[in-house]
Amino acid sequence: MPLNLPEAVVQRLKQATRVVVITGGGMAAASNIPSFREAHSGEWAQYDVSELATVQAYMRNPRMVWEWYEHRRHTAESAEPSPAHFALVDLEQHYPIFTLITQTIDGLHWRAGSRDLIELNGCLRRSRCYEAGHVISGWEDVGESPPRCPHCGSMLRPGVVMFGEGLPEWELRSARAAVEQCEVFICAGDVGAIEPVASFPFAAKRVGALVLAIDAENSIYTLMADHVIDMPVRDALPELVRLVIGDVGDLATLELDQ
Repeated sequence: MPLNLPEAVVQRLKQATRVVVITGGGMAAASNIPSFREAHSGEWAQYDVSELATVQAYMRNPRMVWEWYEHRRHTAESAEPSPAHFALVDLEQHYPIFTLITQTIDGLHWRAGSRDLIELNGCLRRSRCYEAGHVISGWEDVGESPPRCPHCGSMLRPGVVMFGEGLPEWELRSARAAVEQCEVFICAGDVGAIEPVASFPFAAKRVGALVLAIDAENSIYTLMADHVIDMPVRDALPELVRLVIGDVGDLATLELDQ
């Protein structure tokens, strides 16, 4: 289904140099990754969220919490980036300044090739030790659950923001700075409307940015948007690429011919 936008919106998208995109659960759904609620099923359905996804739960039963997140990590690793993920890579390569902020924890944006990336809620592909906070991107499975930090020997915990924890300060500060300097702000895929993220469209509007909402349901993002694109992100983002920068395959062929 072709994407039709007002000409004024298209021109602002084409002329922009500083763009911010924030993605939420709809991006994970585009790769068929279950949401937290959907993953909280099967053998895990018998447990309350307070037993699986909080720091207190980890302190009470670190083995169970680790295995719950390992289950989710394996699910994410078996999935593949969607056309929407690759479309965001194309946009990153097109715009001089592009920042991708995500609430997802599946690591698919990185696997697709996004590099100007802020993972507000952390990532299942990383862990950190409980005592010293060493960030670990790979760990050896020696039969111990959770495994131990190779630097200090303390237990590893999932490298994600659990319920009740605040967002990491550096990532949040970087995200705010990008939003406060952008010319276009795009909300894509059912972004959680919780503070401080819910204030991002206000900050974007304050600096005169064009605000777009894609598949965002009825939320603060659609309320604040200059234009709402009521299409699944899997379809809308590739269409947005074609509309703004043309067919990427044709452009690549043209560059090789030159």
